[in-house]
Amino acid sequence: MITPTTSSTKYGVDDAHELEALLARIAKEDKAALGELYERTKAAIYGFALSMSHSPADAEDVLQDTYIAVYSAAANYVSRGKPMAWLMTIAKNLAKMRLRAVKKHLDIAEEDWGRYLTSVPDVSADERMLLQVAMKVLSDEQQQIVMLHAVAGMKHREIARLLDMPTATVLSKYSRAIKKLRIAMEAE
Repeated sequence: MITPTTSSTKYGVDDAHELEALLARIAKEDKAALGELYERTKAAIYGFALSMSHSPADAEDVLQDTYIAVYSAAANYVSRGKPMAWLMTIAKNLAKMRLRAVKKHLDIAEEDWGRYLTSVPDVSADERMLLQVAMKVLSDEQQQIVMLHAVAGMKHREIARLLDMPTATVLSKYSRAIKKLRIAMEAE
């Protein structure tokens, strides 16, 4: 279950090494490694893209474009022990470009979130409920921060770098988001 107050990451040190090994194989044009990377990271990338684009179709496009970009840029990846942060940065930049191009802001339909969350086997029923409430009551920025921390397992300082915010701002927004979630969950 997602515990909003913890700072544990979904992707640990061993996972980071494995993802970096996959990126090294992708740099050598190993398409099987790209497929493996996709399977291991698609839920986090898609969830983040969806939190930014608010459109399942746009999020799917960002997801696909992210892995095309990864395949093209893997040779330029510099290992710093944070491959998920690199992947999320690519996804963030692609989502921002897509938003600028489309110039629209759509709310995520509840059934789209439900369908997405049901399709992710790592998300428990409690987590599903928490994330559905989050999408209803949180601002866009708060949604992104909660999604990156809870679903992608990123640390607050990593989120701060990714979203170009001070760590204190991320912590503050996360704390306010958790308070909003608690109030909403108690009301339900």
